[in-house]
Formats: sequence, structure tokens, C-alpha cells
Amino acid sequence: QVQLVESGGGLVQPGGSLRLSCQASGFALDGYSLAWFRQAPGEEREGVACINNSDGEEYYADSVTGRFAISRDNANNTVYLQMNSLKSEDTAVYYCNTYPPIISLGWGQGTQVTVSS
Repeated sequence: QVQLVESGGGLVQPGGSLRLSCQASGFALDGYSLAWFRQAPGEEREGVACINNSDGEEYYADSVTGRFAISRDNANNTVYLQMNSLKSEDTAVYYCNTYPPIISLGWGQGTQVTVSS
């Protein structure tokens, strides 16, 4: 069964940090560029970070540049998102997927990140 499982979310105060993990099962991530997406209530899902498969180059949305860092561990079929200096506007459900997303892969359940004092 192909599955993406995100974890590591939680409630954190503004300025705090979290590290999200996404592990794939039944599907090898190492042949793909990978990305983290997020969806806030009432908003569309948006991409926040991407890491190329070919050269490891990283790309970030302007809103998270300098605060978030994406990384991957192909041996463990896992992609990570280190989030620092969190702001209230980072509150959302965070998802991982390939980039571009593979329709047949679907989406995991996501992990909730809430930034609030």
C-alpha cells in the first residue's frame, strides 16, 4: 500500500521551532523531487519548500525563506522540514509529496502546525 505519513506537528509559540517528518511506504522517494505543502483554513494548498532530486537544490516560498529548511534521507525514504522562527501565519496542515505531486500517490493525512501564544 502506497502511503505518505507526515508527523512532527504541534502547538508552538511564535518564534519557536518544529521539525516535520514525512515517511513514504510502498513507494521509493529517491527518484523524485520532493516538496512540502501547507493548507490553512479557508485557503488553497500551497507549496512552501522543494528539494530537487537531480542536484539537491532547494527552493522556498518567499514567506518561509530563511526560516524553513527542507532535507531528505533517501536511505530512510523520508523528507524533513525544519521550521524556525515560526509565525502565526505558518499555522496550517502540512503535507509532503513529490514535486510535481503524483495524482495516483494521493495525499497523506498531514500534520497540524499551530503557532500561537
